[in-house]
Order: sequence, then structure tokens, then C-alpha cells
Amino acid sequence: MGVLHNALDALEELHEQWLATLDGLPSNARSGNPAFEDALAEHHAESWGYLDDWASNAQALREINSAALTAPSPLAPPPTTAPAPVAGRQTPVRR
Repeated sequence: MGVLHNALDALEELHEQWLATLDGLPSNARSGNPAFEDALAEHHAESWGYLDDWASNAQALREINSAALTAPSPLAPPPTTAPAPVAGRQTPVRR
């Protein structure tokens, strides 16, 4: 979990840096412009390692979720197998 948390923090910081870089480029310096393409390539190069951390370790989130779904909880009563009584019904329902 620590690896994923650190990677997410780093990706958020890189995104903020990317937005600042975009703000610093002239409005006509977008896709196809060498200054834009170089800045974008640098941003991607800096991001790949953190994205790889997520690709390699995100399975831990599924495992935690699966364990949480199957673990008994002291906060919830155990499930019952009998249906709850229906208020106001005096006679049994015929099926």
C-alpha cells in the first residue's frame, strides 16, 4: 500500500508540474509544436516509473477488498437464514 500511495503522490505532483508547464507555453505551442512535444515526452518519461508501480502492485487493492468482503465483521450481526416476519400478516401465505 505504501508503494501505491507514494506513486500516487508523485503522479499528482507531476501532474501539477505538467499543468504549470502548459501554462508557461505559448497558446499556439500545442500538439505538433516541438516545445510542447519535448515537454510532453519529459512528463511521460518522469511518470512511467510511478505508473509501473501501480501496474505491478495494484493487485494488492483487490486482495484487500476480497479479504474485507469475506471477513466477519464485529459491527454487523451474522446473516440469518429465516426470512424476517411480515408485520400485520395473520395467515400464512399459500404458494
